[in-house]
Amino acid sequence: MSVKEIFESMDYGPSPESAADALTWIVDQGSRFGCFIDGGFTKPGQTFESRNPATGEVLAEVTQATQGDVDAAVKAARAAQPAWAKLGGKGRARFLYALARLVQKHSRLLAVLETLDNGKPIRESRDIDVPLVARHFYYHAGCAQLMDAELPGREALGVCGQIVPWNFPLLMLAWKIAPALAMGNTVVLKPAEWTSLTALCFADLCQQAGLPKGVVNIVTGDGAVGEMITGAEVDKIAFTGSTEVGRKIRAATAGSGKSLTLELGGKSAYVVFEDADLDSAVEGLVDAIWFNQGQVCCAGSRLLVQEGIAERFHDKLKARMDKLRMGDPLDKCIDIGAIVDPEQKARIEALMAKASGEGEVYTGCAAPEGCFIAPTLVTGLSPASLLMQEEIFGPVLVSTTFRTPSEAVQIANNTRYGLAASVWSENINTALDVAPKLEAGVVWVNGSNMFDAAAPFGGLRESGFGREGGWEGLAAYTRAAGKAKALKKVEPFAGESAEPQDVDRTAKLYVGGKQARPDGGYAQNIYDKKGKLLGQAPISSRKDIRNAVEAARGASGWSAATAHNRAQVIYFIAENLQARAREFAARIDAMTGGKGGAAEVEASVDRLFTYAAWADKYEGAVKPVPLRGTALSLRQPTGVIGAFCPDEAPLLGLVSVMAPAIAMGNRVVLVASEPFPLAATDFYQVLDTSDLPGGVVNILTGPHEDLAPALASHMDVEAVWSFSSSDLSKAIEKGAAGNLKRSWVNDGKARDWSSAAGEGELFLEAATEVQTVWIPWGA
Repeated sequence: MSVKEIFESMDYGPSPESAADALTWIVDQGSRFGCFIDGGFTKPGQTFESRNPATGEVLAEVTQATQGDVDAAVKAARAAQPAWAKLGGKGRARFLYALARLVQKHSRLLAVLETLDNGKPIRESRDIDVPLVARHFYYHAGCAQLMDAELPGREALGVCGQIVPWNFPLLMLAWKIAPALAMGNTVVLKPAEWTSLTALCFADLCQQAGLPKGVVNIVTGDGAVGEMITGAEVDKIAFTGSTEVGRKIRAATAGSGKSLTLELGGKSAYVVFEDADLDSAVEGLVDAIWFNQGQVCCAGSRLLVQEGIAERFHDKLKARMDKLRMGDPLDKCIDIGAIVDPEQKARIEALMAKASGEGEVYTGCAAPEGCFIAPTLVTGLSPASLLMQEEIFGPVLVSTTFRTPSEAVQIANNTRYGLAASVWSENINTALDVAPKLEAGVVWVNGSNMFDAAAPFGGLRESGFGREGGWEGLAAYTRAAGKAKALKKVEPFAGESAEPQDVDRTAKLYVGGKQARPDGGYAQNIYDKKGKLLGQAPISSRKDIRNAVEAARGASGWSAATAHNRAQVIYFIAENLQARAREFAARIDAMTGGKGGAAEVEASVDRLFTYAAWADKYEGAVKPVPLRGTALSLRQPTGVIGAFCPDEAPLLGLVSVMAPAIAMGNRVVLVASEPFPLAATDFYQVLDTSDLPGGVVNILTGPHEDLAPALASHMDVEAVWSFSSSDLSKAIEKGAAGNLKRSWVNDGKARDWSSAAGEGELFLEAATEVQTVWIPWGA
């Protein structure tokens, strides 16, 4: 082609990246890989092939790990962990800095190896993935350096089992390993079966960095190996992958005491308002959906366009699709590479065939032969369409329209996922009004796919829970130092039947701001230490839980109230409780048979004042991301929280659970102390006189073990906490797997509710979700 022809056609000539060094590295390793355990590679066992998806060529053979391999890796990690933690944050920082430098030193090798194994364009591996890998190790080296000063009283969890996906094999490895090592944990990591090579290359870098044996262990294989890690004697599971597998992991780890974070699927909305810069929005959309062939959990796969510009925007988008370039992923001039594996390609095609007839399909540039799918746009869909609801995980964009900002928010939130979203508008008022209303862990304003180690990333709903990145992400890899005592079941006092009564002393439930009789019509007698009847408490049922949750959801205005106004209500509750201190103290002493009632009431009043003070002071943060702009880490209410209150502290326990939750804007369904419920049924009289809107606090009584499965599995509850003296951890975590709600359970460990352990930022953190809003500005 002549220079004249090039200028006239503006065609790109091929610009291939050499694969020689990466292939040489594979050959130097013998083209057959064992697992990386206790500082060295094991002898290869039964192997499977790792192929280049663009050509189908076999790159290497990788070991299918056995149960013995996983056990050996966990044993090595367990043996190495005490010394690694004892090294201290400053000592660990040196190794993380060394890993960061080695990633930079071998950046081209890693980028080419990633593209060969995964099929993504080399310019993405080279310019996005690998630099972010180095950034994560540098950032977390700094976190390790500062851990002792900035995270006093926190310590490592122990051994972390980590399972990463095939779409960002090396980057997801960095997201998992860097914070774990920084905080003093050791790891056993399983890369995806289709894309293991960069993880094995990273193991080589660990040797070069002189990382102590056993600190990082890598076991390869299919999903069966992930199941082995999930069932192993580890202290934490960190998983990134499909929602279906995440749900299975939640159920499998229920009641085990293992910490768990899940980063799962998504169906992210890409919202374009009529005042947006349409050309910029088109370019942003290309990055949002066709980056990495659409194989991105936070891909902007649902396009929502304001009705007045929809036709013009779709025309511009189609013209841009026609000019996208597909081909050899090692060609630096292509935009879209290969689908990771023929099996994944078949999944995408099967879902498209299942939805055949929905909407109008437009295909952009032609796809080469082999494991490629052309960029596709489907327009004219309704929000309920299969393609609008199901994660496709491929280069397929689906679209619908909206008329008003409120309708845009409604459609964007009409999904079971909640990972990410993009908002495009030249009106800053529109953008910043809509962004916090989107139920997503990450929101990009006039941009997409912006990531950084300093900015928390993670989802809501069926997109998982937990955050990766920033100080927020480190919480998942630490715990309070020291060992808690085992919790003992608190039993009620027994007594003789006292029927008939001169005066009915049966308390009621508190639902929607009103006293309500239990649906089942049953009550339990509550006796004092001498067997004298103090009163009767209702026995709640599944229907009472349903009513309480419905009332809580109806009180959503509380979340929109200002923090100052919430604080005033909580101060008022404290004042009204103080006015009845003697009455509550006498009730507590009578129920518990002790003499600590006055102290418990005083502590409860003090705790209410504490959380009223925190209401407008628990802050988000401005993150120092490498961007002309900023990333805001906002603290948003979790939503509706169901909580089983402590049995041993009937008033203080209830207040300690309720106050931080409502201070942060949540609504709660509280199941009161099982043996001593009358303090709670007296307390709702205080709430009635404190200007608290109906439905913000709902109080139920009854057997915790009977109510736990129903509350934990309720689909309209966002989180469930349990501080009961009954063993509810397994039932709650298993029930929470249904819609992957957050859970906070005591795992049978006691908490001193009268001490500092009974209040503070740990409760505020559990009562909030971190939403990261990226706001670029300028040129």
